[in-house]
Amino acid sequence: MPSEDRKWTLLELAEEAGVAARTVRFYISRGLLPGPASAGRGAAYAEEHLDRLRRIRSMQERGMMLSEIALALDGASDVRLAAPSSWWQYAVSPDVQVWVRADVSPWRLKQVRKSLAQMSAQLQASQKDEETDARK
Repeated sequence: MPSEDRKWTLLELAEEAGVAARTVRFYISRGLLPGPASAGRGAAYAEEHLDRLRRIRSMQERGMMLSEIALALDGASDVRLAAPSSWWQYAVSPDVQVWVRADVSPWRLKQVRKSLAQMSAQLQASQKDEETDARK
């Protein structure tokens, strides 16, 4: 049987490519890898799947992130980054940070700050209740 006609099950493909089966499923869900040639219980994967998995793995070994790999696999030679934006950072409590775009309207920002103050008060009250309960 020529290698071009070779079909693999999910587990066989994963083993051949040196990745976990759940990684293959993850790549399919993210659009990095096409779905199986046939679906269902007898799902089959072809040589193109193995080749793509090997390319993904090679790019990861070179330190590329999945978003960069997706662009490279789709043939995007000119990667354009989104324009930077400014953000306000609010510490609602020691373990909660909220980020809000700085270009939000003043009216909206006033609403956000009011909501953050309420959230902060609720978190402080619940933390005091927890500390009181812990002392008992």
